[in-house]
Amino acid sequence: MASELHETIFMAKQERHKNLFLNYRNLNNFPVELLKDEGLQFLERLYMKRNSLTALPENLAQKLPNLIELYLHSNNIAMIPQAIGSLVKLQSLDMSDNALQVICPEIGQLRSLRHLRLANNQLKFLPRELGELRELETLDVSMNLLRTLPEDLHQCESLQCLTADRNLLYCIPRQLCSLPDLSELSMAANCLTSLPLDLGRSMELQFVFVDNNALLKGLPSYLYNKVIGCSGCGLAAQVSDVKHLSLALGAVTVPLPSEVKAIGLETDRVLPLEELACRVLHADGDQSGRGDVNFLLPKSLLDVVRWPLGHCHRCSQPMFTIVYPKLFPLRETPLAGVHKRTTVSFVAYCCSSQCLMTFDLQG
Repeated sequence: MASELHETIFMAKQERHKNLFLNYRNLNNFPVELLKDEGLQFLERLYMKRNSLTALPENLAQKLPNLIELYLHSNNIAMIPQAIGSLVKLQSLDMSDNALQVICPEIGQLRSLRHLRLANNQLKFLPRELGELRELETLDVSMNLLRTLPEDLHQCESLQCLTADRNLLYCIPRQLCSLPDLSELSMAANCLTSLPLDLGRSMELQFVFVDNNALLKGLPSYLYNKVIGCSGCGLAAQVSDVKHLSLALGAVTVPLPSEVKAIGLETDRVLPLEELACRVLHADGDQSGRGDVNFLLPKSLLDVVRWPLGHCHRCSQPMFTIVYPKLFPLRETPLAGVHKRTTVSFVAYCCSSQCLMTFDLQG
């Protein structure tokens, strides 16, 4: 594995690649080959999802100065170095599903940043310097420990989509109502007790998700002509009317897999046998350290099993063959007819947990 990694980085340097894919490589440390000599001055996109990184190097910006996209989803990174602020060309930063507890104020120096994803960390607050990101279009801070959002976010005048599902938020700063380009606001599964009375006054804001806020008793009048509903990011889906099935072979009764037992409706999907087999082999390899079963597989299948296409965002189960374009369901208000829109999204359906979530693609 180390020699393969070395060869991949060597080729990227020799051929001056702009994109480098280092997903699913079991990396515990940032590869030193990326930081040797002058580094990769020409690299623009670095993908390092689903590894075991715990830290980023302080000289990252010095060695990779032209990065415009950095994907670090699903690692164990505990903090972002202050030097991150020197990546002046960075437009997309994904640090979802890590161990972040604090975001350094220097993140406000990323003046070109357009997409920032910090979902599924341990953040208790966000720095007010986020308000300095005037080009920011997407901010996802869902699944953290946030109780408030910084009022300075109203200075992010390009912000279009703000997602803060599954936190501990008890209010939405009224200043956010003045964001001129905000079209989607998602605050599902929080502790909201009320909403600003002028939320929805902006004509740009069309989608508002505030489901699973048990203490929220009403909506501002401006929302009655908007599209409101369930974002799918709240409470876990419930399986109802489950049929318990088994297959009888003579005197022997063979219980069916749990994935099949969970089928309750005609619309439920059954995973292909290939998908189920890949998941079993992948789990076996993780437990046995690439044991004998995986060792006997042909290389083409072994590569598939080792590196899934992605993972379900809700149950984190690896996904190998399933990618469906679907219509994302929205529950509309009676007066929303004049604003009818449908959002098309790539989603993954994981039958074993009844998950319907945005798919985490490997690149």
